[in-house]
Amino acid sequence: MMSTTLFRTPVLNRLLGLLSTLLLRLLRWRVVGQPPAQRRYVLIAAPHTSNWDFPLMLMAVLKLGLDLHWLGKSSLFPRPFAGLMRWLGGIPIDRSKSNDRVAQLAALYKSSEQLVLLIPPEGTRAQVERWKSGFYYIAHGAGVPVLLGFVDAGRREVGLGPLFFPTGDFAADLAAIQAFYRDKRGLRR
Repeated sequence: MMSTTLFRTPVLNRLLGLLSTLLLRLLRWRVVGQPPAQRRYVLIAAPHTSNWDFPLMLMAVLKLGLDLHWLGKSSLFPRPFAGLMRWLGGIPIDRSKSNDRVAQLAALYKSSEQLVLLIPPEGTRAQVERWKSGFYYIAHGAGVPVLLGFVDAGRREVGLGPLFFPTGDFAADLAAIQAFYRDKRGLRR
């Protein structure tokens, strides 16, 4: 069973937001988009082609002041850093077992007044033919929208696109979501 205890993340800390703003400026990356008024949604980020995609998206989130949690493989939470990773919003996932995570995370949304969960829909940095469906079924099961986050190396932009409200027709909805990413280029593609 996955632990559903969420630590408050430091993303509202003004110092981290200012530091992220400075680093993004030094790296010549621009943050685009604004957080939605909704307090509960699944944030996806694509394309995910490099180890640098996550830090870029995290810096954008810090700059925008989102209180965010993210899913990460359990190997990202080694001792003695597991507490720090959780404090930064991490939720470890043991990908070697099926633990009905979709239902657990949908239930977590239903019991939370505010929850933003970042999930890379590709599930890996390697090029994939098909996206994982968990983000979609979590959002649909919880009755929350999906916010389309992105990294676009071609424009040196990282940011937030529109909200997408799942209809229950996975194939049609996924095609519509992926259409948003057609002109986005990853760091390694």
